[in-house]
Amino acid sequence: MKKQCVVMAAAALVASLLLPVIGIAGPGNRPPPHLDNAYGHNHPYPARGIPVAHPPMGAHSTHFQGQRYWFAGGVWYGGYRGGYRVVGAPYGSYVPWLPVYTTVVMLGGTQYYYANETYYLYHSDLNQYEVVASPGAVATTSSTEAPQPVGDNIFVYPKNGQSADVQARDRYECHRWAADQTGFDPTRSEGNQGRRTDYLRAQQACLEGRGYTVK
Repeated sequence: MKKQCVVMAAAALVASLLLPVIGIAGPGNRPPPHLDNAYGHNHPYPARGIPVAHPPMGAHSTHFQGQRYWFAGGVWYGGYRGGYRVVGAPYGSYVPWLPVYTTVVMLGGTQYYYANETYYLYHSDLNQYEVVASPGAVATTSSTEAPQPVGDNIFVYPKNGQSADVQARDRYECHRWAADQTGFDPTRSEGNQGRRTDYLRAQQACLEGRGYTVK
């Protein structure tokens, strides 16, 4: 009987420690994904603070200021109660790559890369992207029918009621096609305005062929 009471007490203790995590991570309590539509980015991300079983397979791992982080798909993960959770990007850290759907924006004459409420600067000498603080106010839109910028001055309007998922897929596939055709990738390249122009023209042709109005 004494042994049974000890086991029951231990089980109750474990349950009390796990309850906060279960309460947050349970399907009925998990916050809905956040749709980041700043600059027409229009991509969903998991809410920050929610626990996860583990970072995605293939996530980039980095140590910064004594902490270990993982980065995948524009989302940052950190340790949490013996597991992991979605966290904000640590300013000053570096990553070797960004999602292909990263939005390129020009602010104050500087080219930034934007995804998941986070700004990055590309350092060609390191071939890495640095997480930096917001350079200014972000203009947002709440309509999925709003124009979606795919370059410095090109906006895309879905003509056929394409869903956000379809728009994201089309933008990704046209980005890859244009980059392959021109040898210019705005998520990794700097300068060379001629190649950038060729890239934007190729991407415009691809998107128009998929039922978008490009201006």
